Amino acid sequence: MGNLPVEASPLVGRRAELTQVARRVGRSRLMTVTGVGGVGKTRLALRTAATLQPLFADGAWWVELSPLRQGKLLPHTIAEALPLADHSTRPVIDMLADHLAGRQLLLVLDTCEHLVEECQMVIEALLHAAPGLRILATSRRPLNLLTEEVFTLEPLPLPAPTKREGGGLDPAGPVGLAGPGYPAAPADSAAGGTAADGAEADALVLLADRAARAVPGFALTPANRAELVTLCRRLEGLPLAIELAAARLRHLPLAELNRRLEEERYALLGETEHAVRDTIPPWHQALRTAIGWSHQLCTPAERLLWARLSVFAGSFDAEAAEQVCADVRLPAADIPALLGSLVEKSLLTWQPAEAGERYRMLDTLREYGAGWLSRLGEEEVLHCRHRDHYLRLAQAGDAAWFGPDQFAWCDRMTAEHGNLRAALEFCLSRPADHHTALELAGALWFFWYGCGFVTEGQYYLTRALTADTAPSRTRVRALFGCCMLLAQLGDQAGAEIWAAQCAEQAGRFGEAEAATATATAVLLAILRSDYTELVTLTESLPVPRSRMDEVDYPIVMTMAASGHAYISTGRIERAVAVLDGLHAHCSWHGECCLRSWVEINYAQAELALGRHLTAEEYARSALQVKHRLHEGVGRGMAIEVLAQATAGLGRSEHAAYLLGLAQQIWGTLGRPQLGIPAWEADRRACEQRARQALGAHAYQQAFDTGLHADLETGVARALAGGGEPPGPPPALPGPEPGPEDAGPRT
Repeated sequence: MGNLPVEASPLVGRRAELTQVARRVGRSRLMTVTGVGGVGKTRLALRTAATLQPLFADGAWWVELSPLRQGKLLPHTIAEALPLADHSTRPVIDMLADHLAGRQLLLVLDTCEHLVEECQMVIEALLHAAPGLRILATSRRPLNLLTEEVFTLEPLPLPAPTKREGGGLDPAGPVGLAGPGYPAAPADSAAGGTAADGAEADALVLLADRAARAVPGFALTPANRAELVTLCRRLEGLPLAIELAAARLRHLPLAELNRRLEEERYALLGETEHAVRDTIPPWHQALRTAIGWSHQLCTPAERLLWARLSVFAGSFDAEAAEQVCADVRLPAADIPALLGSLVEKSLLTWQPAEAGERYRMLDTLREYGAGWLSRLGEEEVLHCRHRDHYLRLAQAGDAAWFGPDQFAWCDRMTAEHGNLRAALEFCLSRPADHHTALELAGALWFFWYGCGFVTEGQYYLTRALTADTAPSRTRVRALFGCCMLLAQLGDQAGAEIWAAQCAEQAGRFGEAEAATATATAVLLAILRSDYTELVTLTESLPVPRSRMDEVDYPIVMTMAASGHAYISTGRIERAVAVLDGLHAHCSWHGECCLRSWVEINYAQAELALGRHLTAEEYARSALQVKHRLHEGVGRGMAIEVLAQATAGLGRSEHAAYLLGLAQQIWGTLGRPQLGIPAWEADRRACEQRARQALGAHAYQQAFDTGLHADLETGVARALAGGGEPPGPPPALPGPEPGPEDAGPRT
């Protein structure tokens, strides 16, 4: 159980360090691996976590903090990684504490140095709440907590100096960067020193391995060993420096590479004042040398792209690189080849992903590029291009959401999560961009609502609405989005505040804004369970006369709300007629997020008519979509309705299991069933029915099994009808309208 990323390449050496870190994790609740950038902290933590994972009943979970620039979102990021739906009005840290309280789990926080204060507060809170929790962190500096045990990772052991042809020791000397004021590393240290006789040093093994990956057929031989040893020692055994050097062997012979590095390293270090340079540890100097040397060996276009790519947070795709980085100096047509060249030089990492090919730059290399971007005077213009690209992307997603590509948009925007946050933070930091922040946060409503980021969306929408208070169509739309998220959180009081503003400002604009304000009032009526008002409001809104009509998303959402109102008041035939029209409309457009809500309502209608088997099919179909989109409330409701159908079919044990699974989900959300009385009553009736059929003890056993199940396994079991699924569950489509008939079912 867990989410540990796959190692991109095998870890070389580090056996002693792995043993030490694993042992310390076993005896200390907080273990921090520190060390210079590029020394391999992340790789060591990943391998350690993979080794220890079987020892933790609830698995090992990886949280990447590198793309995160806003410390307030640290709890959200951890919740997202676990994964927990962030649909709660409570502070997310409280939700995390409750979730972890009874679990035995290893949490890995990778790259903490830029969020030390935030990490301190979050770690202390979680360790206090969860006795079975262990945290493994990586950071360039300690977190300075009383519970912390620190392990400083040093560079790889170096090979012993070799005699050159013509006699004499390797001029690189004992630490590689020879010269006055350069302190020597201890020769007998466990890491960063010289390897013992009879075994190849880890630094040399790593260099040979990476060289073989860069140059097919390359191997360590007696003929090239001296040159490889010299290169290892000049690079101080620093893994990142070795990786960068090995990549150069595609274009330079080994001897030439060594000669050029020897000639250029002092010039590269010359950027630092000599007095300061003499106090910098040699490992830092080696890294600066290796990165600066790689920079010098890049073409001017590659250097410029490297600098410009530093504005991205986390990963990015080729399209984003073209949109943000291209101009007259760097034509868009050249970007794909330049990206490939930077990958070849190990300056970028290529990553396949569900949303398509993506690229990532290590923090150390990104920071170097950001420094050059600043020197070029292009920081502001590149961040503005980054802002504009992600605003256009959000607006495109907004326009396309009611269509056939919702899964693709969900995957794409989730992959861009770090960049969306970075663009929002950039806008919110500049008063001149506050309206743009409102545009961006409002356009992302579909991401916040449909892809499982409700609390974060409410956080950003609230900040943007507070920053830009001038009446505008953009503000009306953003107010609706904020109310929609608060409704998902079950926060009636908060929704009422923003809904009042929406109603007041919408009157200044046109019919579309007035309809949006009415849709906002519909959300409040749902939270109040005021079905009379709900029906009155929904009947006042324009509805699509045919399935081909284009209708704004807030309006079609209210159609589903009216279906809920009719079901709750016992008007089943009327509910089905409304739902049939909406289902046909969604199906025509290929929309699945709202259609799955219709299927939940269909299932509730079928239950009211005593047709449990049909209700089960609708609920399972809805669950597939809600789980795929990570939509917390919808997933919880689909499982609960499925439990009600299962209980009606006499499978009481499975119904109890599903109720436990649903409770697991509600535990990460706001109010269970959104506090809607009709839904709460349905759950109580289902629980009572299953408990009476099984007996209290058997019911509790089945319920607890679902409550503590792995979520993915539990959903797969639910979709398989209670048995163990042999593979991915088949699609269970809802009723499709005939070619000419979108009317009620018979």
